[in-house]
Amino acid sequence: MAALLRLPGGAQDASELVEALLIAAQARETTAPDLAARWRRIANDIGDALDALPPPRQDT
Repeated sequence: MAALLRLPGGAQDASELVEALLIAAQARETTAPDLAARWRRIANDIGDALDALPPPRQDT
């Protein structure tokens, strides 16, 4: 399933979201390992999508 994620801060907000998901997953690793794994998968999917974006244009 695909989703459109609109963030006012663009890629910077998305990278902060990835970091937050990974930190939350680490915190839940012992109490909710299935949830932690799901959050890691979501973070990895968002990270992969960010990596697939073209580099920003630099106007000269």
